Amino acid sequence: MLTYEPGDSPAHGLDPRAKLAVQFGLAIAVFADPTARGFAVGGAVALAALAAGRLSPLRVVRTYWAVFLFLAVGPLLGGVALGEPWFRVGPAVESLRSVARVVPVVFVGAVYVRTTPVRETRAAIQRVVPGKVGRLFGVGVGLVFRLFPVVLADLRATRRAVHARAGGRRPLRDRVRRILTRGLQRSFLRADRLALALRARCFAWNPTLPALAFRRRDYPVAALGVALAAWPLVVYLPGRFIPVA
Repeated sequence: MLTYEPGDSPAHGLDPRAKLAVQFGLAIAVFADPTARGFAVGGAVALAALAAGRLSPLRVVRTYWAVFLFLAVGPLLGGVALGEPWFRVGPAVESLRSVARVVPVVFVGAVYVRTTPVRETRAAIQRVVPGKVGRLFGVGVGLVFRLFPVVLADLRATRRAVHARAGGRRPLRDRVRRILTRGLQRSFLRADRLALALRARCFAWNPTLPALAFRRRDYPVAALGVALAAWPLVVYLPGRFIPVA
C-alpha cells in the first residue's frame, strides 16, 4: 500500500491544492475525451507526474494490482456474447476505451498519496470547501488515509496466520470466511480504539493545520489543472474543434 514518504522530489515541494487541481482536472479531461487525443494527454500527464514524484510505474502496478486486474477483465467480459460468434471485438474495444481512461488517474493519484502528508491534504480540503462540510471531508480523508493501510495489514496478517495453520488445505470458501470474519473483527476493534483515542485527545473540529501558500512553481501546476478541467470545452466547442465521435 502506497503511503506518504518524505522526499525531495519536485512533487513533494508542490502545494497540495495544485496537485489536487491536476488530479481532478485530469479525471475530467480523460472522461470527456475518450479518443486517442485524450489518451495521449492523459498518458503525458501521468508520465510527468510519475517523473515529478520519482515513483516507478511498476511499483504502482504492484501496489494496485487488484485495480488493474479488474480493469483488464472488463474488456474481456464486454466482448463475451451468448451466441455466435461468442466474442465480439467491437464491444470489447469500446470497453477497453472506457477502462483505459482510469489508468492515468490511478497513476496520478498514487503520486499524490506518496508525496503529500495527510495533514496537508486535510488542510487543503478545508481551505477549498468552507465551513463544517469541509471539516467533515478533511477529517474523513485523514482517517481513511491513516486507517486503510492498517486494515490491509491486518488482512494480510490474518491470511498469513490462516496459511501457517494449514489453512491452504481448507476449501476456498472457508478460507475467505475466516479471513473476512477476523478482518472485520479487528477493523471494528480498531474503530473503537480510534474513537476512544479521539475523545482522550479532545478531538477538535478545527485544529491547527499546516499553513499553505502558493509559490511560484505552484501556479503552472494549478494552471495545468484548470486547463485539463476546461478540456471538455475544447472537445465540444462547435465550429472550431472536432467533436468526439
